[in-house]
This record gives sequence, C-alpha cells and structure tokens, in this order.
Amino acid sequence: MSGRNDEQLDGVSLLGNQGTKYLYEYDPAILEVFENQHPYRDTVVKFNCPEFTSLCPKTGQPDFANVIIRYIPDKKMVESKSLKLYLFSFRNHGDFHEDCMNIILNDLKELMEPRYIEVWGKFTPRGGISIDPYVNWGNPGTKYEEMANYRLMNHDLYPEKVDNR
Repeated sequence: MSGRNDEQLDGVSLLGNQGTKYLYEYDPAILEVFENQHPYRDTVVKFNCPEFTSLCPKTGQPDFANVIIRYIPDKKMVESKSLKLYLFSFRNHGDFHEDCMNIILNDLKELMEPRYIEVWGKFTPRGGISIDPYVNWGNPGTKYEEMANYRLMNHDLYPEKVDNR
C-alpha cells in the first residue's frame, strides 16, 4: 500500500507549515481540501472541537462550545489543520450560536460538496441556560437526504446528563 504523493496533496499548504498564522476574525478562505482516495465507499469522518469560541453579537461576551462535525465525503475531504484554524477564526466573530453552526455547515458544504454533513454546537451555559444547535444536510434526491431527515427527526432523543458544563 502506498501513501499520497505531492500531486495528490496539491492545495494542502497548512499541514506541516511551521509558520502558521492564527486569524482572529472569521475567514472561510483558510479551509483546504484534499482528494478522497476512497470515494466508492461511505466513510464517516468526525471532528470534535471542544474549545470553540465565538462572541455574543449583543454583549460581546465570549461563548464556548464543543463543536462536533460529522460528514460523509464524496470526492473532497477537509484538511484538519485548516479546519482547526477556520474554527479558531470565530474567536472574535459575533453571531448567535445557531448562526455559527449554520455558517460552519454552509462553508463546509460549499467547500467539499459532501454526501452528508451535520454540525452540532454544545455550548456552555451563560445566564443559567445552554444552547445546543444542531444542523444537517444530505445530498437531495439520495439516501443521504433521507438520512438527514431521519437524523434531524431523531436528534437528541436521549440527551446526555449535563453535569460537566
């Protein structure tokens, strides 16, 4: 079994780059993709970002969340370091929790054109309440659209005990 060659990694510039710049303003242009070597198979890719931060658009106070991104790629996959830097770019971005999760889904959907994608923000409480927005999308007219509808209807039927936030 052989690994990827430089041509297959064309466009991946952040991985291994020691001069990484951290952006403090939302920037989807930082996202990079690479070719899925197994487009013939459904593969679920899951990312956990337990240190996501954005700002409340009204108060400017920080909001913290564990953001979970799960997708089934088609031809392209998101490069993880670029995803980390992209999520970090929300640090000074002022938007409501629900908007942030929709923006992330929309940016990744446009970037990769996946078969299926979902984004779930599990925010820490502020003012005694936590907000956990969940958004998803499945390729229309396919089993992935059916999957998206099913997962949305059955999302969080058995929520976890919230004792660590």
